[in-house]
Amino acid sequence: MPIMIGTVFNVIMAIITGIFGLPIYFDTAGTICVSMVGGFFPGITTAVITNIICSFFDKSAMYFTFINALIAIFTVQFAKKNKFHSILSVVGFILLTGIFSGLCSSVVQWGLFGGPVNSGILSITEAAQSGGKRFAFFVFINVVLCIFDKSVCTAIALAAYKFIPSQKKLDIRNSMWKQRPLSAAETDNITKQTGNIKNSLSTRISLVLISVSTALTVIMVWVMFGFYADNITDEKTQTAENIATFAAEMIDGDKISDFLIQRQEDPQYEQTKLMLHKILDNTAGLNKLYVIMANERGITYIFDLSSGKGVVTHSPGKFVPADKTMTYHASMLENAKIDPIKTGSGKNTIVTAFAPVFDSSGKCVCYTCADVTFTDVNNYVLHLLFRIILVIASFLMLIVSYAIRTTNKYIVYPINSMAACVDELTAEGGDQENLDENVRRIESLEITTGDETEKLYQAICRMTANQAEQIRDIRYFTDSTAKMQDGLIITMANMVENRDSDTGAHIQKTADYVRIIVEGLKKKGYYADKITNKYISDIVSSAPLHDVGKINISDTILNKPGKLTDEEYEIMKTHTTAGKQIIENAINMVKGENYLKEARNMAAYHHERWDGKGYPEKLQGEIIPLSARIMAVADVFDALTSPRVYKPAFPLEKALKILQEGSGTQFDPKCIEVFMDSLPEVKKVVRKYNQDL
Repeated sequence: MPIMIGTVFNVIMAIITGIFGLPIYFDTAGTICVSMVGGFFPGITTAVITNIICSFFDKSAMYFTFINALIAIFTVQFAKKNKFHSILSVVGFILLTGIFSGLCSSVVQWGLFGGPVNSGILSITEAAQSGGKRFAFFVFINVVLCIFDKSVCTAIALAAYKFIPSQKKLDIRNSMWKQRPLSAAETDNITKQTGNIKNSLSTRISLVLISVSTALTVIMVWVMFGFYADNITDEKTQTAENIATFAAEMIDGDKISDFLIQRQEDPQYEQTKLMLHKILDNTAGLNKLYVIMANERGITYIFDLSSGKGVVTHSPGKFVPADKTMTYHASMLENAKIDPIKTGSGKNTIVTAFAPVFDSSGKCVCYTCADVTFTDVNNYVLHLLFRIILVIASFLMLIVSYAIRTTNKYIVYPINSMAACVDELTAEGGDQENLDENVRRIESLEITTGDETEKLYQAICRMTANQAEQIRDIRYFTDSTAKMQDGLIITMANMVENRDSDTGAHIQKTADYVRIIVEGLKKKGYYADKITNKYISDIVSSAPLHDVGKINISDTILNKPGKLTDEEYEIMKTHTTAGKQIIENAINMVKGENYLKEARNMAAYHHERWDGKGYPEKLQGEIIPLSARIMAVADVFDALTSPRVYKPAFPLEKALKILQEGSGTQFDPKCIEVFMDSLPEVKKVVRKYNQDL
């Protein structure tokens, strides 16, 4: 509908301006408006159909189609950047399109028609006499008129564009989609993705169409020009032969000798000459008609008539010695048939035909020669090729725009939309909420191309939905497994803790302190390459196993109310190596889950010191696993703030002071730093389990 309305308006304006003989046409207003509303293909289609219709009453209109098609392309690019909202930009648009169309149309008119096709402009430019000044003056006048033309057309187009309801313009734009219409941001993103592709589908199809169209045009022109060249040469040759034969029949062969002797004194000579002049004057393209006689030394002219100015003619009886250019001389001596000869090139291409003149005894006494001049096909080829290029260029733009529009509608935008959603789906990882949202986003594309693209879309919808459900099921089983795992860990830890008479809630408190410390380290960016969400989950979950090795310690030593002897202390220290061995056995059974590796590290090394004076291996600094360094702070702090059979609970201030004094010697300074920075959370844990503090 927009194409039809725009075309009708353009044609009506062209008819009106033609009736009044105006030097302007106003036939691009509809093209500009349709391009603003519908884009490349509708705009170019409007331009092409307009000029096709106008060519019925103005044959030259077809050669200017490419100009209006390019204006449609420029309008779309201009509208995409929202430049029609600024007065200065609109003025710039008018000047650019006016100057461009003025220059192009001037070249076309001068190249094809030798001057203006509009009678009004022709009368104006006739004031300039010389060719160069006249052309320059014509270009100037044409550009000025085109700027005025585009000013009026742009004003009409903008007024019509504002008059069209917003919803109607949106409906027209959305009519190209075979899916949910994409926003400007989504379209730009797809355009960028396509731009990153080395050979996009749109580019390939456009190149194929351009290549095929160009090849067909070249082949068509080559074949056509070949036929034309042969036909024009054959036609002119036949003409020359007919004239030479006709002239030979009009000459009395018995009088040739008399003509050479008496010439003007012989009345029949003058009659023959007059007859030959009539043949010359009444035959189009016949440039020269002459009668010659040959002997061993050269040729003698009997008659030599010419229709062209400046052409050298020979007087009757003129003898010309034979030379290499007289390829026909030997044949004349033998009275043989002479084939036509083609000489010259360009506008001075000449076909010379020969016909023998016989006397009454049948003897060949001389030859009539007819020179037919014509323009060589090469000039015609260039002229026609220019016309063909002008016409085909606009149709090629139309074909390419249609191909791009169709490719984008049925392939590029649907596939890139699906690719963007699949990329997002891949990037979401295991976040179930985002996965579900992405599935809804893919389903909302609503691709309805009715071909293989739609089939692919439906398959991707099923695949993503199934994947989301599978991940949901996996997460459910994972959560169940994790809960069971945590339950087993807590149960095992409780079995150990229940043997220790005074470590109430030790595993719960140390797990809370571990969480506070590791989250504090992450917040400050410490050990960023190590601390991930998975790592935090692993060490918090496995923290209760740090004292699992105490299961090997006897109740006598484990619950002794007094100070342990050196021998007893050495036995107590073995709970680290025992815990390491227990968890390594579990790791071998479950193929080395991460949380068990960190549980092993905490069980084995939570009594190591930063300065290397701890046990069991006297590790130092960051060689000590991070999880063990974190647990060391949590374990000591809980031991200080909890009552034991051999001591009461230390006040919170004293416990914190001891930790600070151990920073850099017993403990990792960074762990102590974040622990002290998190005192509000630490105190909540302390108050929860130690009411006295």
